[in-house]
Order: sequence, then structure tokens, then C-alpha cells
Amino acid sequence: MQVCSCGSDLDYQQCCAPYLEGGQYPGDPVSLMRARYSAHVHVNVDFLRNSYHPAHRDEIDWVATQRWAERSQWLGLRVGEPEHVDDDTVELELVAEYRDAQGKRQRHHEISVFLCEDGQWYFSDAKLPQIAQQRRDQPKQGRNDPCACASGRKYKQCCGKRT
Repeated sequence: MQVCSCGSDLDYQQCCAPYLEGGQYPGDPVSLMRARYSAHVHVNVDFLRNSYHPAHRDEIDWVATQRWAERSQWLGLRVGEPEHVDDDTVELELVAEYRDAQGKRQRHHEISVFLCEDGQWYFSDAKLPQIAQQRRDQPKQGRNDPCACASGRKYKQCCGKRT
């Protein structure tokens, strides 16, 4: 058994292979997203192109997409719960991790938008996720400030000491 690269824990032949080999087409956005990730792993640019909404296919540099897929080592996919915007539009958060051509670990995080036309789902667009900014209630502890634990020592010699 070859576990599918999409993270489903299913056998590849029972999961994404029927989609990538052209025998079937994913019937929902989550399956389509997983198959698109597997298409990157298997460098199946034809599936990526065919699963892209027809109105936007000409906007993509497919040679660059193939080069990116070939030069990347795909490490894993996390897919969030689908959010139904309306009957024909679903948004889906994903995080794909990979090593780039230089071996540096990268994370691709997006909100994918899927559209259903004539009963078939297509990847249409992607947008950046909303990332909440954190705000401190107190000023940042300086390395040479007295430690906040009231030990009487400098922060860098107490709670801020690197192990």
C-alpha cells in the first residue's frame, strides 16, 4: 500500500490516483484540494490546469508551476473545514509544507476559493488568510531590565536565560 500524499491516510490508488489518472473527477472541494496537492507531488500539471476554473486558466504560468512542483519536496497538507459562502462557492483554508529547490522549508498558507459550475467543482482563486495581530498589555521585557519574577537579578541572568 502506498499512502496517498494528500494526508488522507488512504491508499493512493483508492484516494487521489483515480482523479490524477483521468478516470474520475472530485465531487467536492475538499477532495479537489487534496487531489490538487497530490498533483503537485506527482507533477501532474494537466490535472492542475483542468481543475482550474476555465475563466482563469490563461492567467497561470503553467511552465513555472511545473518547475515549482518538480523542484519542491512536498512534506504535507493540512486542510480546514469548508466554509460555504453560497450554494456554488466554497472557501477552504489550507497549509502545504515543502522544501524549496535550495532545501529550505517553506509553508504555503491560503484560503482557496472553489466554484461549482454545471455540477463540477473548480479551483478559482486564493486569498491570504486573516492573521490576528497580538498586542502586548505591558512593555517588552528588556534583557538588562530587572527580572519580572522579582528575583533581583537581570532578566537575561534569570528567566530570560537561554538554555
